[in-house]
Amino acid sequence: MRVIAGKYRSRILGSLPGLDIRPTSDRLRETLFNLLTPGNPSALQGTVWLDLFAGTGAVGIEALSRGAKMVHFVEESVPAAELIRKNLRSLKIEAGFNVVHRDAIRALGSLAKQGIAADFAFLDPPYRLAEAYEQTLDALACVVKAEGVVIAEHEKRFDPGENIGVFARYRKLVQGDAALSFYRRAQN
Repeated sequence: MRVIAGKYRSRILGSLPGLDIRPTSDRLRETLFNLLTPGNPSALQGTVWLDLFAGTGAVGIEALSRGAKMVHFVEESVPAAELIRKNLRSLKIEAGFNVVHRDAIRALGSLAKQGIAADFAFLDPPYRLAEAYEQTLDALACVVKAEGVVIAEHEKRFDPGENIGVFARYRKLVQGDAALSFYRRAQN
């Protein structure tokens, strides 16, 4: 697994053995960031990200590599949270991040109390936790900016839903066995 583009391009990221962490593939991450920055590599400059169920931190690190100002990595697993820190250290990233070792819902409540307003939120819960998609999208309403984008990675066989809380899906992309659903606040 490697960083696709930007400041840390081609740098290798560590992972953990086993099936509990399923990193977003290089190819899917490349597709995701190409969709978010069509023809404008600097489109992510100065943005704030939430990388929920962060695992290895690959998505948030990719955002930092491409110019994000701040990434909040949220990970409940102790070994995974330590892996994120290790991956950040290996790239010599010393600022612009916050590793939050808590479950996503409580972490979002805490971030909201701190006044965090994210431009992008990426969530990739373990596929077996289907209810986590709805719960997390509901909780994101208080920390994602009005014009913000939420991206949910999921199995292509699973549909997290068209409308969840204040968010409506505007795009779905399937690649291999995985899919990305893109959400924005629903227009009233």
